Amino acid sequence: MIYQRGNDVQEKGKVDRLIVIFYLLFVLLGWLNIYAASFNLENATGLFDLSTRAGMQLIWMGSSFMLAFMLLKIDAAFYEAYAFLIYLAGILLLVVTLFVAQEINGSRSWLIVGPVRLQPAEFMKFMIVLALARVFNSYHFRLTERKNLWLVIGIILVPVVLVIAQRETGTALVYLCLILVLYREGLPGGILFVAFAAILYFILGIRFSDRQMGLLSEGEFIAVSSIIIFSAVMVWNYIKRLNMFLILLLSVAAIFLLAAAAPLFSVKTDWGLTAIVALSFTALYLLFHFIRSGTKVYLYIFLFLAGSFAFLESTDYVFRDVLRPHQQMRIRVALNMVRDLSGAGYHVGQSKIAIGSGGLWGKGFLNGTQTKLKYVPEQDTDFIFCTIGEEHGFAGSAVILLLMVIFILRLLRLAERQTMVFGRVYGYGVASIFLFHIIVNIGMVIGAVPVIGIPLPFFSYGGSSLWGFTILLFIFLRIDKSRKRD
Repeated sequence: MIYQRGNDVQEKGKVDRLIVIFYLLFVLLGWLNIYAASFNLENATGLFDLSTRAGMQLIWMGSSFMLAFMLLKIDAAFYEAYAFLIYLAGILLLVVTLFVAQEINGSRSWLIVGPVRLQPAEFMKFMIVLALARVFNSYHFRLTERKNLWLVIGIILVPVVLVIAQRETGTALVYLCLILVLYREGLPGGILFVAFAAILYFILGIRFSDRQMGLLSEGEFIAVSSIIIFSAVMVWNYIKRLNMFLILLLSVAAIFLLAAAAPLFSVKTDWGLTAIVALSFTALYLLFHFIRSGTKVYLYIFLFLAGSFAFLESTDYVFRDVLRPHQQMRIRVALNMVRDLSGAGYHVGQSKIAIGSGGLWGKGFLNGTQTKLKYVPEQDTDFIFCTIGEEHGFAGSAVILLLMVIFILRLLRLAERQTMVFGRVYGYGVASIFLFHIIVNIGMVIGAVPVIGIPLPFFSYGGSSLWGFTILLFIFLRIDKSRKRD
């Protein structure tokens, strides 16, 4: 029997073949690149030598294929029925790991059982997504209700806190990307905007903190100006009164024009103080109209303005007193504040050299000089993409990226065609996690984002990550296979 919806044709009860093909292709290409990245010129070994990284990855691949097969044989109803129990088991495992794990490379996130090392945080990804899907599938569930929103946020934040306590900040950030799922299921876009604004304030506050503009640094001045503009635009967007938007904007512009004209009267302009005055005027303007009209939107915009400024002023404390020195240095390097090519910037610097040396077509399989001479640390794990760039060039890298884009788009299409909320939410969770991993991993390899140590799905060496991604993906394929047909 053939199931058809729109342009999507699928045999009833069949696993999506395209996703399976992508999975097998990525795992195979990952294995070959792990072999290339760990290849030793002086002591060359074969692809199937189990004493090498490539040989060990082959074992992980075989076990992952068996795991995928077993996951497809489990009734899809099992995942929904036991979603909360699986989540609680994962939380318990994270707590146990925090107390019993040995410290490795500065983190306490690995459980060692004989010759096997497992990282529970990798498996927590699918557990969180299952729990979210189960909650959203509850009868008459509405995300806009405050208690439901706090429940969903709690499901995400509890493992985030536990993983941060294990000093695995990168994996904790992966969990936070699930906010994209919440947006698909009705989370107001304003919350996403607030998250974007917070990131912008942090970057501005840190990146341009050295140069002073009177009372504020250059970064704080730009951020405060942004807060004023954002608040004015919110007035226009939510109040729907153009005249109020123009009055606010022109009034603030007048304050800056008066400050610019001050030197004409032999008065030195303090641009930082000017920005604070403009911000204060905006705050008073919002409070006045809230008291006058009783419209709560004015109060919400005022709270956004006040919260934004408070967050901005806290960035310096968080950066200098909360973040560790190596985390500070990674951010400084990523923001081009320093060029520490022999220290924190060494990984990224060597990675850029390796990718750049590949040119258009690359140097060929096993012919990469930067990777073969071990200039790039972690080149078979977090920095595996630099091996692809050096040996296969821009063309090979572009092909891999194109395949990954098609893979993500296919996941989104499968998620959208689900007839149950459980399947749709889980599908979007899977797509969000893969998308975040791909963007951040490749971004840190080319120096676009700070190095936070997360693997490239199916390509980076490691049993925990390969198992984790396999479980995440094939649970979704099993759910998709069992979806109700029209």
